[in-house]
Amino acid sequence: MLFYPLQALRRRLSSMRNLNPARIVVTSFGIIILVGTLLLMLPISSRDGVPTDLITCLFTATSASCVTGLILVDTWVHWSLFGQVVILTMIQLGGLGFMTVITSVSFALRRRIGLSERLIMVSTLNLNDMDGVVRMVRHALLGTLIIEGTGAVILTACFLPQFGLAGGLWRGIFHAVSAFCNAGFDLLGCNGAFTSLLTYNGHPVVLLTILSLITIGGLGFFVWEDLIRNWRTPRRLSLYSKLVILMTGALILGGAVFFLGVEWDNPNTLGSMSWWKKILNSLFQSVTLRTAGFDSIGQGGLRDSSLAMSCILMLIGGSSGSTAGGLKTGTVAILLLTMRAVLAGREEVTLRRRTISQRRVMSALTLTLIVVVLFLGVSMVLSVADEVPFLSAAFETASAMATVGVTVGITPTLSTFSHILLIAAMFLGRVGIMSFSVAFLARGRNAAKIHYPVIDIMIG
Repeated sequence: MLFYPLQALRRRLSSMRNLNPARIVVTSFGIIILVGTLLLMLPISSRDGVPTDLITCLFTATSASCVTGLILVDTWVHWSLFGQVVILTMIQLGGLGFMTVITSVSFALRRRIGLSERLIMVSTLNLNDMDGVVRMVRHALLGTLIIEGTGAVILTACFLPQFGLAGGLWRGIFHAVSAFCNAGFDLLGCNGAFTSLLTYNGHPVVLLTILSLITIGGLGFFVWEDLIRNWRTPRRLSLYSKLVILMTGALILGGAVFFLGVEWDNPNTLGSMSWWKKILNSLFQSVTLRTAGFDSIGQGGLRDSSLAMSCILMLIGGSSGSTAGGLKTGTVAILLLTMRAVLAGREEVTLRRRTISQRRVMSALTLTLIVVVLFLGVSMVLSVADEVPFLSAAFETASAMATVGVTVGITPTLSTFSHILLIAAMFLGRVGIMSFSVAFLARGRNAAKIHYPVIDIMIG
């Protein structure tokens, strides 16, 4: 009985198989956001039983579906249990990919997965090819259940003393899903609106559990698959998996050392903490900026250099095929390798005696240029429209575009125009990059029919 609605939806989506897969991705996320907005506007969704205004509901639905975490109202203070369930459902659908969840019906009914569905699964998981995608989706769904379940058990045990069995269990489940999907929504507003994990910044088990869930969710399903197959012989890991693990480790460690050094004596962040809390929260800060959105130190108190570094880490994001957003570690790795090749005077971009195709390099450069131009443009408009410091506007923009969700505290105070702008940034940051990926995958190689004379343009 439970499969009937999903079966009907699957048949409807199957009838759209002649559409461009990128359009299907955009449409599926649009449907989630629209339905979520309408549900959140219902009186039953708010704690006081009064219907919530359209912009707040649309902003929250977009943030949840795009696993961002930016909010206009505190999730616990404003939304009822029904509203929180709606938000959690959108987070799970947005994190795994709507079509991936729908395709699970085919697995349950043992139906064959068609070529069009495989292509859409590839796009929703931000993968680069269809090799073994069905097996990977099966493992992703099972792995998600196991990892989120384990995290929920640990967090429930941590929340039990303060919130009791029912309250602790619900918060354990909610925060486990939110952390694994890199969403950043929390239900700790009872300790103070918009406090996130500030009241738990001295609780190692809570921070390390959420930190682990964020990291695992941000590695990507392809890396999971590779690690499961080769956990006994790490040398057999693919070059991509090794690159992702290396980049992830370098970004986490480098970010933690940076924040520890810059914020060590800042009384608004780490200054009043003991040495071990400073190390723990610096590590958590470095991880949460990789598209997670939980806050344990208060972003509004960061120094300017830390705000700038935060923007960089947010825009880089997690890895392809994960619940994270941003440019992705693979894209940034290609940029760094390209820079190395150019500085060395080589025409080919190589890694461990392997050549990275020119097509990949151009796609990475194009995606990066698009994101940087949009980031700077939205940041400037936001700064001018609401007369806020550019660095604060840039922080909120990077948080929205990279689907992170941390904030310096200005988002709820911005104008309706700026809220709409951030909604567009969240949608483009999550769905736009997915659409770019699937368009790249579906596009064939068109050989040039006409060759023009070469022209030299001075640079530098």
